[in-house]
Formats: sequence, structure tokens, C-alpha cells
Amino acid sequence: MLAGDTASRSLGIALDAVGPGSAQVSMVVRADMVNGWELCHGGLIASLADTAFAVACNSYGEVTVAAGFDITFLESARVGDRLVARAVERARRGRSGVYDVTVSRGSEVIAEFRGRSRALGRVIPGVG
Repeated sequence: MLAGDTASRSLGIALDAVGPGSAQVSMVVRADMVNGWELCHGGLIASLADTAFAVACNSYGEVTVAAGFDITFLESARVGDRLVARAVERARRGRSGVYDVTVSRGSEVIAEFRGRSRALGRVIPGVG
């Protein structure tokens, strides 16, 4: 899935780790990612968290999509910051799942994200 994700690739998002129901991705904030206040655009922080969420909820080999998410921004990020998003599965029942993603800069938490997933009942091509 991530290999074909041109949006994440264009943001420079790298896959650092993946396991059953978990994932870690990272990205460095570039000059073209900041808003008029020279802060990383919140939508791009959400995209980083959404990518970690997507990798985690697809880690079982079943095509899974987002049913929705909420994000709370706690700190700002600036050009040159390396942001890391760590996704952890909280619940997975039937076709539904709940995942929490923490976005951090070093030891400082930048944002907290909660994603809700929905499995589509299809195996990811080439996986199963």
C-alpha cells in the first residue's frame, strides 16, 4: 500500500517500523510545508499521522481504510524539525478498528491523533 502512496512519498514520509497493529513513520519539515506564520501546516502533520495509521491498520494484510479521525495539535513544528508518528492499535473487532497515533519531535509531543478504520474484506494484493 505505502509503495503506491504518492502523497506520502511527495511529503518525504519514510517508513521506520511496522508490526501487527503498529507502525512508525517520519518526515522532516521542509520550507514548502510551512504556512504564513512559518509553522508546519497542520494538514501535513495530520497527513503524517494518517500515514502511520494507514500502515498500522493495513498490517494484517487486509485492505483497510479510514472511517474517520480526530487530531489535537499540542505544539508547533518548524522547518528542519524531524517529526515521528507512532501508531498503536487500541481495538480491533470485526471490520472496525481504533488506532492512536502520537506525533513527536524528539521527546516533545506535537499532536495526538485517533483514527477509526474499516476493513473492506479483501486481501491486499501480493500479501495473502
